[in-house]
Amino acid sequence: MVNGTIRYWAAAKAAAGVAEEPYAAATLAEVLDGARERHPGELVRVLMRCSFLVDGDPVGTRGHETVRLAEGGTVEVLPPFAGG
Repeated sequence: MVNGTIRYWAAAKAAAGVAEEPYAAATLAEVLDGARERHPGELVRVLMRCSFLVDGDPVGTRGHETVRLAEGGTVEVLPPFAGG
């Protein structure tokens, strides 16, 4: 298990009620499970539509349980943005 920061943007930030918070997890799946437990309700729905960056790299279609995290890393939660 490693420690890092999860950052919420736009609708995810509004649903979580915080801009960022610490995590202790080994994979992206564990980080997201923790976020769902801490913020039940709207954030659970928002996360289903989000994309994610781990230390600046897009996760894309990789399984969240396969995305390993580094000590001191950052997970960015990016909901769909309007515009173009």
